[in-house]
Amino acid sequence: MVKPYKNVFILTVVLTAILAPLSVLRPKLIQVMVDEYIGKSDLPGMTMIAGVIIALILIEVILRYFFLYNADWLGQSVLRDLRTKVFRHITNLNLSYFDKTPIGQSTTRTINDIESINTVFSEGSVTILSDLMSITAVLFIMFATSWKLTLVVLSVFPLLIWGSYQFKESVRKSYEKVRNHVATMNAFLQERISGMRIVQIFNAEGRESDKFKKINYDYTGANLRSILAYAIFFPVVEIISALSLGLMVWYGAKSVLSGEITLGTMIAFQMYINMLYRPIRMLADKFNNLQMGMIAAERVFLLLGNDNFIKNTGTYKPEKFKGQVVFDQVDFSYIPDTPILKKVSFEIEPGQTLAIVGSTGSGKSTIINLLGRFYEIDGGSIRVDGIDIKDYDLFTLRRHVAVVLQDVFLFSGSVLENITLRDSDITEAQAIAAAKMIGAHEFIMKLPGGYHYQVMERGATLSMGQRQLISFVRALVFQPDILVLDEATSSIDPESEAIIQYAIEKLIARRTSIIIAHRLSTIRHAHNILVLDKGEVLEYGNHESLLTIDGGKYRELYERQFMVAGD
Repeated sequence: MVKPYKNVFILTVVLTAILAPLSVLRPKLIQVMVDEYIGKSDLPGMTMIAGVIIALILIEVILRYFFLYNADWLGQSVLRDLRTKVFRHITNLNLSYFDKTPIGQSTTRTINDIESINTVFSEGSVTILSDLMSITAVLFIMFATSWKLTLVVLSVFPLLIWGSYQFKESVRKSYEKVRNHVATMNAFLQERISGMRIVQIFNAEGRESDKFKKINYDYTGANLRSILAYAIFFPVVEIISALSLGLMVWYGAKSVLSGEITLGTMIAFQMYINMLYRPIRMLADKFNNLQMGMIAAERVFLLLGNDNFIKNTGTYKPEKFKGQVVFDQVDFSYIPDTPILKKVSFEIEPGQTLAIVGSTGSGKSTIINLLGRFYEIDGGSIRVDGIDIKDYDLFTLRRHVAVVLQDVFLFSGSVLENITLRDSDITEAQAIAAAKMIGAHEFIMKLPGGYHYQVMERGATLSMGQRQLISFVRALVFQPDILVLDEATSSIDPESEAIIQYAIEKLIARRTSIIIAHRLSTIRHAHNILVLDKGEVLEYGNHESLLTIDGGKYRELYERQFMVAGD
């Protein structure tokens, strides 16, 4: 992660090495001032030393600025690259990952956990190195000045080390729980806010509020446990520091009177103690931040190590598909040993339309997912224009196969952006031409701003029919050779259905199409109809031939929809 910014990293380490000894020079200069100039009333000497101290402070301030800025810049740069890498990885994962993983968990990995990794740079490895070098420099000059007084000062050090370790372990456990609760809270909020309509329809606001209250209470409790550790540790460090200072004054005063050390040394030691205990007090906290950053990094890299994605090993990239589709003895299951499709076979000739009907759970939508290689099949083969879909470049395959789903998803942004999906190769003129062909141009132009009307999240401000029309324009503007309509009219009112039906006829004209529909009125003119039942092909043929089968499934569905209704 740091490799692209190795020069900045090296500069930061060099600044750390310079700042460590530089910071301990001030107490030493003050010691010299007291012993050599103040005692002798040497005003020019005092002025000179004061000037050196001021210059040293200015140099240290400048170097400290560059150190802190570079450390934070390094962290933010790595953060930016890593967040982009994680998002790109997530977008390439197999759909089965999203079937099993709450959205809130992926959000936590991409935002919260990566933000924690920043502490490895801003408050972790580099600053810990700086503190350790400062402590080493302070101890070295203290021993060089008076080893006896140094040992007296350090006599309470074991207490500090023991306290720091206890604090580190306590906060580490608390932070681990905090991270887990953050993921749980994100998942809960994302799911409930997305499904707020259902929550309100069924008057579940109170129950969901109670659930969130419990999650929030657990999250707060984990944070309070870490706060308790801080509340105990910092006062303890202050007490130990005061005890160390008291011992220094007691022993130092006797040493000054006996002439063993000078008054300047005693004054300098007071500053050394502050410089020694301040980084030690923060060191335990920084170790925790480093530890939390490492835990977050482990989770992020575990996600990056997830190879549950479709391997794009195909190299075939045709400019255009003829549109022949063949399913040959295809087996598939989402869960091992729970088959969804069993030896499914059918063929669609270029330019023809295949309708797929069947009860819920029969495997209709699964066929669509397999054609676009969103999942890998367990057995058999799927061929487009006589070539196995595994031999196609994955992006080329999906570019030529457009899918219009029943549940239309629109993103926050303009109507135009939802049509083009921000593809720079598609112009506004092409989008308008596609909308006119479908019959959607008129309704779009009635929106405030027309094609630049800002759609709310998931298209909340548009009707189901309007959203569906936009999805049709989106499919057409990409000029697919194979079109799939997954129950695209099932949620449309009768008035809108006529408009949608016209759009469908325009969409499927002169291209291979697969239509999944519960309303059999939309598939009467399909070249062939595939009837699925529990993952198996029950019947196959055109509308007229299937109606001639006594006791046939399609005939039963048809009579139930039309004969009973008095058609």
